[in-house]
Amino acid sequence: MAASLRLLGAASGLRYWSRRLRPAAGSFAAVCSRSMASKTPVGFIGLGNMGNPMAKNLMKHGYPLIIYDVFPDACKEFQDAGEQVVSSPADVAEKADRIITMLPTSINAIEAYSGANGILKKVKKGSLLIDSSTIDPAVSKELAKEVEKMGAVFMDAPVSGGVGAARSGNLTFMVGGVEDEFAAAQELLGCMGSNVVYCGAVGTGQAAKICNNMLLAISMIGTAETMNLGIRLGLDPKLLAKILNMSSGRCWSSDTYNPVPGVMDGVPSANNYQGGFGTTLMAKDLGLAQDSATSTKTPILLGSLAHQIYRMMCAKGYSKKDFSSVFQFLREEETF
Repeated sequence: MAASLRLLGAASGLRYWSRRLRPAAGSFAAVCSRSMASKTPVGFIGLGNMGNPMAKNLMKHGYPLIIYDVFPDACKEFQDAGEQVVSSPADVAEKADRIITMLPTSINAIEAYSGANGILKKVKKGSLLIDSSTIDPAVSKELAKEVEKMGAVFMDAPVSGGVGAARSGNLTFMVGGVEDEFAAAQELLGCMGSNVVYCGAVGTGQAAKICNNMLLAISMIGTAETMNLGIRLGLDPKLLAKILNMSSGRCWSSDTYNPVPGVMDGVPSANNYQGGFGTTLMAKDLGLAQDSATSTKTPILLGSLAHQIYRMMCAKGYSKKDFSSVFQFLREEETF
């Protein structure tokens, strides 16, 4: 089964809950003094751009953490704050019966769960394993089967909202799994997000996320093309953005995450496209959408074109930049 999981990784009734009240903001060190010390530890694996602030929000809500990341430096500030750092996913599973994973790809998720030192080596019966990575829905389903054999529960719960929402605790979680376990997952996910949506069986959370990100990529490219055209026609970019955002062309890419430098503060375009959601990850998610479209015989004409554009960007040196750098890419590519 592990071999089939690796192959899958390489190849690639709505319920809604909203949390309105949030604790007052404080320094990272301050929130680590446990206001709710009776809470049992939560394992957290993957402390990248998204995982880091997500784990911090669990700490703000009083949860002690058992931490692991493949890059030890990513764990240092948590260790300095008094959290327990261990040397493998298996060690996390040995010490915590609720674990959240936040990893870049299907292959990373497979290794974290089914690898030589993976979660399944030491997982306890009755454990709740929540994967917030964006991966192939087929991989989520296979992981769920392996987890079930060990007497534990697996749920896929990918997120939307980006780094900003991860920091503020306003992520949207799309959850797939056994409905009876949703309340247990909601308790933890509600500490990191303002919207927690039950989508159905395992894999449906991933399906919702893949569809969302395909639309996001298409709308970002459209916003970048529109802004580029308007600027070349002599329009001031801030004025054009203002007009778009009070008109029918308004979208998240134009009003919240505008790709043009100087139009908005606090977004990657204002910081040379550093941070945020990487172009490589967007290309990966569009590849998942393409695979799913092929397997379901679904036409995704714009989705396929968006996939090719982001793949070209990766080949042209944009792989480590935020996906909104498609604006810069289009400005520099005069040959289109």
